[in-house]
Order: sequence, then structure tokens, then C-alpha cells
Amino acid sequence: MVDAHQDVKNAKPVYRNIGLAQLIKYRLPWAGKVSILHRISGAALFLLLPFILYLFDQSLASELSFMQFQAFTDHILVKLICLGLIWSFLHHFCAGIRYLLLDLEIGVEKIAAQKSAIIVLSVSLALTALVGAKLFGLF
Repeated sequence: MVDAHQDVKNAKPVYRNIGLAQLIKYRLPWAGKVSILHRISGAALFLLLPFILYLFDQSLASELSFMQFQAFTDHILVKLICLGLIWSFLHHFCAGIRYLLLDLEIGVEKIAAQKSAIIVLSVSLALTALVGAKLFGLF
């Protein structure tokens, strides 16, 4: 006679695809959220690289193009795009350091990994707020 407890113990895990409707309700651990945001920020940096290079080119070409660059970047929409890029860079950088430490087997325990994920989110958002305040001329 097979014990019910043993059946549960021997049951193989079932992996299900998560639909978009279920994604909103799905509770992901902090490390998972940081991982997904790391991928999103990396993709954003890669896809917006032509925009970044255009801004860099405009800022260095000549004195007149620098003035045009300043006028272009004074637009609120451009500032918001730049703020998104700033967050992408800072989050990708901070999460990258976290992943390097994890590769060195530093902080791989569950509690330490959770804390480091929260630290990455906090530091990247705090730095983004600081740089954003400078971008929007608050200091």
C-alpha cells in the first residue's frame, strides 16, 4: 500500500506557461524582478543605441550643433527618454555587479540574494532620482 505523503514527495514538478492575463497576478520574488528588469534595461540600451550615438554626435560636432543639441534636449519628451535611458543604464550596471558577485558565489543564499536584489532596485532608483533631479534642473 502506497502512502499519500510518498506520492506527493515523488510527484514530478509541473511547469506551466504563464499567459498575459496570469502575469499580472503572478508573484515573482525580488531576484526574479531584478532579472527581468536587467533584461529589459539591456534591451532598451541596445535598441536606443542609435539615439544615444546621435545625441553624442550632436553634442561634439561643433559649437552650433551643441546649441542645437541643448535646444533639442530641453524638450520634456527628450528629457523623459533620457531619464529612461539613465535608469536603464544604472539598473543594468547595478544588477550586473550583483550578477558578477553571484558568479563568484557571493550572496547565493536565498536571504542574501533577496537582500541584494532589493539593494539593486533601491540603489538604481535612488541614483536615477538624483541624476533625474539634475537633468530637470532641480539643483
